[in-house]
Amino acid sequence: MDVKIEPSWKDILRDEFCKPYFEQAAFHIKTEKAQGKTIYPPGSLIFNAFNTTPFNKVKVVILGQDPYHGPGQAHGLCFSVQNGVLPPPSLVNIFKELHQDIGFHIPNHGNLTHWAQQGVFLLNASLTVRAGEPMSHSKIGWTFFTDNVIKTISDKKEHVVFILWGKFAQEKKILIDENKHLVLRSAHPSPLSASAGFFGCKHFSKTNEFLVKKGIEPVDWTL
Repeated sequence: MDVKIEPSWKDILRDEFCKPYFEQAAFHIKTEKAQGKTIYPPGSLIFNAFNTTPFNKVKVVILGQDPYHGPGQAHGLCFSVQNGVLPPPSLVNIFKELHQDIGFHIPNHGNLTHWAQQGVFLLNASLTVRAGEPMSHSKIGWTFFTDNVIKTISDKKEHVVFILWGKFAQEKKILIDENKHLVLRSAHPSPLSASAGFFGCKHFSKTNEFLVKKGIEPVDWTL
């Protein structure tokens, strides 16, 4: 299958695009669109995380669960929303923790593209969702793909920071070699759990401390 994706990712994931699960996921999405269902994000943005953060630039991975399912929100970067869209509650809490951790100036938008351009790979476990139906594409094959992406990063790179917020993300730690990489875990930034360990986790300063220690350019978290 000829997938339109950034060349370095296309090369390193070439075998995945030929596997039955990937073709099945693509067929599922095409079928739903043919039935008149709205899928987020738009097709051109499904691989936005990959296209914005080439494989050789990845130095931090933040893992989300699935895209936002409201109009105009999702654009292929986990936790991020497009300009002009009100930041959702989890992102508001991420900004609060950033402010407490590093004195981050909270912006009037929720677009995290600036992070992605610096090597923060903002990956959702499912890359698509039906409008208004959270987790509706969680079992169509995407997790096979994104699990392989996580494992590939772990296997082929060194000194990457993996940020796992919440139980779902933390289950992915089995894919990561903690002898090579830093894995940071906490509660999810959702309002339902942020006070149970997300606030005060200091993951942003810890990320930069690790990167600097390894001789890697730290992330400029400003937006």
